[in-house]
Amino acid sequence: MEVDLRTTMRTFATGVTVVTTYVDGPEGRRHDAMTVNSLTSISLLPPLVSISLRNTSAFLADVLDSGVFAVSILDVGAADLAGTFAAGRPVRTAALRSACTTPGAVTGALIIDSPGWLECTVHRAVPLGDHTLVVGEVVASGVQRRRPPLIFLHGDYHALDTSPRHKPLLHATR
Repeated sequence: MEVDLRTTMRTFATGVTVVTTYVDGPEGRRHDAMTVNSLTSISLLPPLVSISLRNTSAFLADVLDSGVFAVSILDVGAADLAGTFAAGRPVRTAALRSACTTPGAVTGALIIDSPGWLECTVHRAVPLGDHTLVVGEVVASGVQRRRPPLIFLHGDYHALDTSPRHKPLLHATR
């Protein structure tokens, strides 16, 4: 029996982020950004998160070269932005020039205007199959109340209804 992981994982709803990094070269700093939906919180002490990037990705090479990345968690108003940063590097580079960004105070990686963000230093990179799991130590973070989060499910972007009239199925207990 052949495993079709991609099709099965399309039924798993995930949040959507744009991850940024940079490299310093002879012409100065070159920033890049990429849509990523593989963000996972790993540990609170120390604060660790992970992202998964294709081994052949030039973006992965830049993250490992700089040793830093920032994660911007997108809201429903950013579906077009998510689609743009899922494209190839030339499209992403052009889009990053016009995006509303701020250099992170700790890492210098760009933070896109969004409801939540993390600045990370690379803690560890573990090649696994055709991807590399990049574990980042969160060195700065922030949130702002905004629109509902952007969700990726069945190959499309969706909105999660977080309005007061919407009742969760079950409240989480802490």
